[in-house]
Amino acid sequence: MTKSKWLRIGAGWLLPAIVLVFSTVVSPTTAAVIKREATLIQVIGQIPVKGRAPKTGYSRAQFGQRWADADHNGCDTRNDILKRDLTGIVFKVKTRNCVVLSGVLHDPYSGSDINFLRGNITSMAVQIDHVVALSNAWQTGAFKLTIAERTLLANDPLNLLAVQGRLNSQKGDGDAATWLPPLKSYRCAYVARQVAVKSKYRLWLTKPEKTVILSILSKCPSQALPVK
Repeated sequence: MTKSKWLRIGAGWLLPAIVLVFSTVVSPTTAAVIKREATLIQVIGQIPVKGRAPKTGYSRAQFGQRWADADHNGCDTRNDILKRDLTGIVFKVKTRNCVVLSGVLHDPYSGSDINFLRGNITSMAVQIDHVVALSNAWQTGAFKLTIAERTLLANDPLNLLAVQGRLNSQKGDGDAATWLPPLKSYRCAYVARQVAVKSKYRLWLTKPEKTVILSILSKCPSQALPVK
C-alpha cells in the first residue's frame, strides 16, 4: 500500500514522493541483532577448516617474550589483564599502578568470586588464560606466522582472560571440541572470542571444533563478535 504526496524541492520545483507503509516494521534493536548474527556466522564461514598440524617445533618461546609490554604502556600484559578483569584492586606502591597486589575476580568460567593475592603460590588461584591456547594456535596455523605476529597473538587482550587457575590448568591446550567453561551461560561468549582470535590471526578451525562452535552459537543468535 502506498501514499503519494507532493514535496517542494528548491524554489518552485514540485516532485511526487512515495511513502511506503509496511505492516511490519523491524525495530533498530532487532536489526542490530540480525546484523551481529550475520557478522559472526559470516566470519566463521570464512575461516578454513583443516585437521591439526603436527606439534613439531612448538615451544612457548615461539610466541616471544612471556608477558611482554606489547602495547607499550609501561606495564606487562599479565598485569594489564589483571587490571582489566579484577575489582577492588590494590597496586604495589611506586609501580605506576602496574603491579597488581590483590583484587577480586568474578571468574567467567565458573561464575564464582576468587580472591587474588600476589605471591609465589597464592597467585596461582587466578591465572591468565589464552582463550585460543598457544599450542592449539601453533597447530592451526600460527607456525606460519612471524615471531612478531605470534608475540602479538600471545599478548593480545582479545585472546586473554583472567580465570580460575584450576580451570585454566584443566583446559590445557584444548579447543572447543574438547573443553568448554563449566558455566554454560558463558559458552557463547567464549567460543565467539575463539572465532574472533582465529579470524584475526588467520588460523583455521578443525571440523569437530567448528561443529561444536556452531551448535553453541545456535542457542544464542544475538551473540556479537568481540573486537577487544
